[in-house]
Amino acid sequence: MTENSLPILNELPQDHRAVPVLSELPDKSIAYPHDRTQFDWAGQGLHYFSYSYYLRQVFGYRVQRVSVDAGFTCPNVDGTVAVGGCTFCDNRSFSPSRRLPRQDILAQIDEGIFRIKRRYKCKHFMAYFQPATNTYAPVETLKPLYEKAISHPEVMSLAIGTRQDCVPDDVLDLLEAFAVKIPLTVEYGLQTIHNKSLDWMNRGHYHDSFIDAMERSVDRGFELCAHIMLGLPGETHEDMMATAQAVAESDLDAVKIHNLYAVDNTPLADQVRSGEVKLMERDEYINTLVDFLERLPPTMVVERISGEAPGDWFVGPEWCTDKPAVLRAVNEEFVRRGTRQGSSFGA
Repeated sequence: MTENSLPILNELPQDHRAVPVLSELPDKSIAYPHDRTQFDWAGQGLHYFSYSYYLRQVFGYRVQRVSVDAGFTCPNVDGTVAVGGCTFCDNRSFSPSRRLPRQDILAQIDEGIFRIKRRYKCKHFMAYFQPATNTYAPVETLKPLYEKAISHPEVMSLAIGTRQDCVPDDVLDLLEAFAVKIPLTVEYGLQTIHNKSLDWMNRGHYHDSFIDAMERSVDRGFELCAHIMLGLPGETHEDMMATAQAVAESDLDAVKIHNLYAVDNTPLADQVRSGEVKLMERDEYINTLVDFLERLPPTMVVERISGEAPGDWFVGPEWCTDKPAVLRAVNEEFVRRGTRQGSSFGA
């Protein structure tokens, strides 16, 4: 990726609140622990190392994510590596911030906090740069965007979702500098280790990009999380367990897992409606997910086990819209088996 190939961001309205540069921002650093054997999640009756438990242990209070849309695009949307974006992706469906009129970053955080406080008793928040590829710009563009987010007095941590082929060394150096000031998680869209599936989804890169990004990302002071999709067309159970094995052997701190689901205005929606692609049924997903979690090390945080989309855009499968039922089914399957996350790790 060259500087000339980087896109110009969609322009955001400007909030004129004063924002200090990184060196002048208040120190909000709480180190994410490198050794996570100290967390006795199983002793708390949990079947896997849940993110909510982890955050409460690290910070000492509840932390809720607030989605931030900085106006980024992706290299497989703008033609740099492909056109049309990922087969499954409509960013509006995956990110609450893209369902609202575009606002300045601080105004988005204010709005997100307002909505969250109507549902939860919470005073501390994580600014989550969620839709599109949030490192896909020169560092001179990225730095003030991140500074603005962490300048918000109620933002106590930062998460940045991106692609593994969009983190040149100067961007990783920038992220490392932010990790000194505030707890930071960088999320890579791994999805699968299988190149045939990455081709199917029009990803525009192969698994070697993830390996390269991980090698250059470790030991920089920020946590590393990977997104995983189960139920990709053509992947067998053995294929998905091979991804689990690769994740288990990696330097990742956390994973987000969900089944493949379809939303409107995507190639996947057309494929599902035509019968070309069959989405996982709930029982198959629950069994596959539990198999996957059993293979992960007990020290790897599980940030998500299911996905969701707004009803207006959702195509299927219907069962994944009931997240509490999915959670109950996962816990019931662990109880039935008498296992937990890590039970098959290293086997």
